[in-house]
Amino acid sequence: MHHEEVITEAEGWLHTLTRVVPNRRTGSSGNRDACALFADTLEPLGYLVDTTPFSTLDYVRGDVSLICRNHTFELSISPYSLPCDVAAAMVVVSTVRELEACTCADRVLLMTGEICAEQLMPKNFVFYNPSHHKHILALLEEKRPAAIITATKKNPGLVGALDPFPLIVDGDFSIPCAFCTDAVGTQIASHLQEQFAMKISAERIPTISWNVLARKNPHAKSKVVITAHIDAYEDAPGACDNASGIIVLLLLAKSLADYDGPLGIEVVALNGEDHYSAAGQMDYLARYGNDLEQVVLAINIDDVGYIRGRSAYSSYQCSTGIKQRAAEVFAAFDGIVEGAPWPNGDHMLFVQQGVPALAVTSENLSELMSMITHTNKDTPDQVDCEKLVEVAQALERLIHRLPC
Repeated sequence: MHHEEVITEAEGWLHTLTRVVPNRRTGSSGNRDACALFADTLEPLGYLVDTTPFSTLDYVRGDVSLICRNHTFELSISPYSLPCDVAAAMVVVSTVRELEACTCADRVLLMTGEICAEQLMPKNFVFYNPSHHKHILALLEEKRPAAIITATKKNPGLVGALDPFPLIVDGDFSIPCAFCTDAVGTQIASHLQEQFAMKISAERIPTISWNVLARKNPHAKSKVVITAHIDAYEDAPGACDNASGIIVLLLLAKSLADYDGPLGIEVVALNGEDHYSAAGQMDYLARYGNDLEQVVLAINIDDVGYIRGRSAYSSYQCSTGIKQRAAEVFAAFDGIVEGAPWPNGDHMLFVQQGVPALAVTSENLSELMSMITHTNKDTPDQVDCEKLVEVAQALERLIHRLPC
């Protein structure tokens, strides 16, 4: 296939992956359509494809309202929130100490300021869950407010470009939640002596989804694992995050279709990086965790192909030999540079298990995170498919040079 045809194919995948309905969030019909596209593309290439389902949770959100006398306030429903219909007084807290001291049972709790500085990790998230997050959630469940409103500011390092962002995104949390801007929070707080009526229309939907794992040479003693997450954040189109990474996987898998080297090849579309439960990642570890000692290198691709800047790679727990091979291979590509460490993607799934890993992302990741990630701006025009082809070519060359 000529270079221009490869670009056209990549662009076609990009538009398809960003137009599934409602989007690619884990558990949704659009997510299942994306997984089917991935599996149906790789199976004819001779890969052994595994699409074993796992249980997960989707949701639908309807209307939300908050009224105090003749005043209405603009709120958004937190993903996976339970519904509510509440008439109650309002209590405001801005610090953990204030939350510890307050009495808010059966009232509406407004959280603002310092306590809303960073999105809280879900209750049962095992990969990273700081004690102060656990403490806040435990206090909330102990205090039993009828509903929670969180007033937040932009925090791109943790939640992308969302402004405001939902403080709580957790299908295991049992209190209805909505969120608003810091300015709206100030308006709400000015009516504390009055009664509020709050309604949330929402529903949690138990469903299934699956990772797509494609293997070549599955009986080899050693293997390389190449991953990208196929899900997208909530309602975002997810072009950079992470249709781009999935397209690199598809391109790479096609180029390795005739691979006859000594390594096993495992191409994995992981399903849940942007889902509160990380269900796909947990399922992968549960079913394939015992095989990780066979992995000579895990390569994760996420947020690659951004129109501004080059592609960037970083290494984790790699031997000197692998680092040298990677540096030599990537140096031959003008659009790929060594970047700063990025300890937030699915490569950490392997790093935490002691597996050497590479992450491939965009050089201008911080700009991408602060302006586009997790929003409706993450559209195909933010992706340069030439860069995706270049990354796939570089990774193919690297895989051929890896030690057994």
